[in-house]
Amino acid sequence: MENLPTAEPRYLKRRVKGCSLDVHPTEPALLVQYEVEATVLGALGEPMLGERKQCQKIVRLRSLNANTDASSLAQKVVEECPLIHSSKLPEVEQLIFYLQNRKQSHENQPERRISPQDFTPYAGVELDEEVSMGSMEEYVELLYEDVQEKVRGAALIFHLAQNPDNLEELMQHEVALGALARVLREDWKQSVDLATTIICVFFCFSSFSQFHSLVTHFKVGALCMNIIEQELKRFELWQDELQKKKKACEEFPENQSLKKEHEKTFRKYQSLLTKQEQLLRVALCLLLNLAEDSRTELKMRNKNIVHMLVKLLEREDQELLLVVVSFLQKLSIYMENKNDMAETAAVEKLSRLLSCRHQELLTAASRLLLNLSFDASLRGQMVQAGLIPKLSSLLADEAQRQLSMCVLYHISVDDTFRSMFAHAGCIPQLMKMVSDCGEEQLDMELISLCINLAASKSNAQIFCEGNGLKMLMKRAFKLKDILVMKMIRNLSQHGGATKILFLDHVGDLAAHINEGEDEEFLIECLGTLANLTIPDLDWELVLKEYNLTPYLKDRLKPGSAEDDLILEVVILIGTVSMDDSCAAMLAKSGIIPALMVLLTAKQEDDEFVCQILYVFYQMVFHKATRDIIIRDSEAPDYLVDLLHDSNAAIRKVCSNTLDIIAEYDEEWAKKIQTAKFCYHNSQWLDMVENRQVDDAELYLYGDDREAFDRIGDILDRPDLFYTADGILSADGSISPDCYADFQNADLGAAGYLSSSWDQFIPSAPVLADRPVSARTFRPDERFLYSFTPSSR
Repeated sequence: MENLPTAEPRYLKRRVKGCSLDVHPTEPALLVQYEVEATVLGALGEPMLGERKQCQKIVRLRSLNANTDASSLAQKVVEECPLIHSSKLPEVEQLIFYLQNRKQSHENQPERRISPQDFTPYAGVELDEEVSMGSMEEYVELLYEDVQEKVRGAALIFHLAQNPDNLEELMQHEVALGALARVLREDWKQSVDLATTIICVFFCFSSFSQFHSLVTHFKVGALCMNIIEQELKRFELWQDELQKKKKACEEFPENQSLKKEHEKTFRKYQSLLTKQEQLLRVALCLLLNLAEDSRTELKMRNKNIVHMLVKLLEREDQELLLVVVSFLQKLSIYMENKNDMAETAAVEKLSRLLSCRHQELLTAASRLLLNLSFDASLRGQMVQAGLIPKLSSLLADEAQRQLSMCVLYHISVDDTFRSMFAHAGCIPQLMKMVSDCGEEQLDMELISLCINLAASKSNAQIFCEGNGLKMLMKRAFKLKDILVMKMIRNLSQHGGATKILFLDHVGDLAAHINEGEDEEFLIECLGTLANLTIPDLDWELVLKEYNLTPYLKDRLKPGSAEDDLILEVVILIGTVSMDDSCAAMLAKSGIIPALMVLLTAKQEDDEFVCQILYVFYQMVFHKATRDIIIRDSEAPDYLVDLLHDSNAAIRKVCSNTLDIIAEYDEEWAKKIQTAKFCYHNSQWLDMVENRQVDDAELYLYGDDREAFDRIGDILDRPDLFYTADGILSADGSISPDCYADFQNADLGAAGYLSSSWDQFIPSAPVLADRPVSARTFRPDERFLYSFTPSSR
């Protein structure tokens, strides 16, 4: 172009070519790709120089939702966008329909960042003139005029700042920026429009990290904090005034002047509130951008930014709420801020936002709740605020499903809250989601939530309704899904009708107990079978049909498998041993010696010891296995030694087992009686043995005035023992059932119990169930009470 004569007339011809359409990858918007061709023409119209440039325009469809009429919206887009030819109407309609039905992946979707273009001119500051960088001095002069001129000057500068390309040049106008900061500091109370416009200018700079030092230099962030604080106080005054006039109208309903005054005040309040919320929104956006620096964020916290934001959660403007919730979400990752939110009841105020239809606000609120749900006390506040039903209703919304499930999962971690899910209506929705996955892998959040909820009896009943259990079993066995099997195992631990449903699936479970199965899957199958303490279940038939006895015996060898698998085998043997014929069959196969070897190898592992002792406890109820344990094994000796174990659960199961052995074997009865006496009176015996005999201590002497100087002498005195004469015989004539009745203080008309025994009668039926175990313990379970003799 430099070669053209300057006097030669030239003309510029601009032409748009090659328009193509596509959808935006993340937003509900259309991308218009086109080529601009600029040609310089000579005096006679001949082309002298040409240039082409590829351009793109984004057409945002803000009103697009599931109920939008795609045809009408497409027609409107074609009419309003000159780049799109009318012949492309069908293509536009097809793309809009695709956007309507596109599945959004919200798991990793970035949050939309508010840009300067989001702040459009509002009433009072609309511009009807072109702006240019060359007129900056004129705009600065306007900042020294009256308020209206200041607003106009600030609006003109803001219009320049909205274009990121102008920011570098604007930064060089330090006088202009200094004047803006001074006017904001001195005159913001005089005009909300003025304060809003000036903050918008600095917000444009705050949108880019490299300009943060400029905003900090003029102390705009601290000024915004002061403005927000003062505006919150002003809002409270407005509300008080409005409330007073409303109350006056209610007291004198016939007074028309009071009614008109209230209506006038209410209209003024709404007008002021709209402008104030615009100011608060842009001020918070600026602070949110500056909070990228952790040191700046700490200064905001020290000025109670969290308390201010939580107060703003009570507002109704959704755009303001979006900024407030996004800011709280950023702050919530620090413990101090999270504690402030707990003190100010932020969860209760957030709960109402879960009913809004603003998708971005709903997503931001869910993300904030997810951050807060890591705290146990805040999870309690969520339950009290009724969030479980609200979050459950969001499971039907695919856009909010992922976040809702994560929050619900965190709530389900607490045992006390699980039963509340039964009345929230989310379990049928979860089962539908599992069913809809077909053979695809389940989302981790979905199956984890199901596993937790299945640990509650009321939830388990709903899970198993209809064909629920059958569907879960089919999926678990077909896909070898370990996590679904964990869920089934949790379902199997509940008694009543739920456990009875498992009778139809015992065969499938037993068939999968073999060498070829995955070990983790096998552990869950064994654990599920071990939970099936069903009286109608013929365990002998199951063991024989699926040849499980050799497998169980082989797995009892130390080191034959992982400890978790061996432990589940022991627990299953304990369940099977409740059946008399099964216990005899296991005893004949050599299970008892194998258990003794395992007990010796795992004597330092309390869980193994407790479960093996529970097997012995079950077997001593049956004559065939009782004789083997008493006469052919060292189990009684181990039980006596373990009476002194530090683990309370082990001591209980040992005591209960030894009581039954003592009932049927006179020789062991004396040993057990002596061992228990020594254990319960060890301190007293030490005192008697070591203390000097004093003539005054006559209670330590026998009838012949000879001192007991040896423990053996003391133990030879039967009157020193706590006895239960008339209750238990030494010949083993009382059956285990009768013994259990005695433990439950229910001997019918026999009338053996005297009034001195009342203090030892259990207040509730005692369960002869599995002892404490990390996998199977339930806090409400109790063991058989040990033999507790009456006092002398």
